[in-house]
Amino acid sequence: MQNYAAQQVLRSIGCEVTTIVNKPANKADGKVNKKFVDKLKGKSFSDLVRIVINRINRNKHEKAFNNKVQAFKSFSSRNINESDFIIKVDLIPENLGESFDYFIVGSDQVWNPIYRKGSPIDFLTFAPQNKRVAYAPSFGIAEIPDKYISQYTKWLSEFNHLSVREDAGADIIKNLTSREASVLVDPTVMLTKDEWLSIAKPHKLKPNTPFLLTYFLGEVPKEVKGLISKLSTKYKLEVVNLGSYEQIERYAADPSEFIDYVNSSNIFLTDSFHGAVFSIILEKQFIIFDRVTKVPSMNSRIDTLLTKFSLINRKWESVKQSQDYFGADFSHTGPIFEYERSKAYSYLKNALNIEDAN
Repeated sequence: MQNYAAQQVLRSIGCEVTTIVNKPANKADGKVNKKFVDKLKGKSFSDLVRIVINRINRNKHEKAFNNKVQAFKSFSSRNINESDFIIKVDLIPENLGESFDYFIVGSDQVWNPIYRKGSPIDFLTFAPQNKRVAYAPSFGIAEIPDKYISQYTKWLSEFNHLSVREDAGADIIKNLTSREASVLVDPTVMLTKDEWLSIAKPHKLKPNTPFLLTYFLGEVPKEVKGLISKLSTKYKLEVVNLGSYEQIERYAADPSEFIDYVNSSNIFLTDSFHGAVFSIILEKQFIIFDRVTKVPSMNSRIDTLLTKFSLINRKWESVKQSQDYFGADFSHTGPIFEYERSKAYSYLKNALNIEDAN
């Protein structure tokens, strides 16, 4: 959705846009079957049953994940102009840097070393420095691990134009390079409600009756599960879980279906940044939770977003105190959208040397 939004924004200011497909290193295949067989040796019958059941569930989850990947690829093929070649760290076309006027990296956590291991592709090192533009990428964390600091300092310093998605990211760039980076809204925020609904479509399992929607990327604490049960019972709402193997047939919902699910819900509970984004764009009742994860905190980007739109009271800590579950007020967000979109357009036009027509 970020990719699609960035493409549409750039097209709207006169650019021809191609998404360059890049591929991370493949996971080591290993001798999975041999390891599985070795694991069974010497086990009791009850242990064997438990191991086999876990294996069956894992296979189901892998199948669901693969279905999700295919759904996303299908969305991309319909909506995004992708390159007919793939680049890797060790496989960059010799003339790539001269094939485009500018190269833009963004968004999401492309600069999170926990996920991307400091890939030089994400810093556009294959392109001439004067063509490198960062459009609201996210670090996703508040501090860069020591082993990446030297590389990050060099790569960030080489950008012609720098922007980030959250305040913590601007602080990282300031500390590493002494440069000021613009804090811009995520590309998905740049499109209007009507523009998003124009590509939305209902999922085959979407309820015909009122429903409570959840989308959690981290663990769901017991307290939150209790809240979901309480709200669903009190307000007679069916519970729809996206991104969860608990409702495995919904797990593969594609971006178009995700948008429709959010738009059709009565209330949306999530720990997802983009869950918050689409709640605000579509003006849906929502509650945001801090993500429960083993990796460093990723909540700074959500806090930046909610603060920017004066909706920080939709975080669970505030809602828990007020008990105002359906109290999201969007009457003030119009001017904020207008300002933030204008700011991002100005940044892009300046970075890409585009002049407004008189």
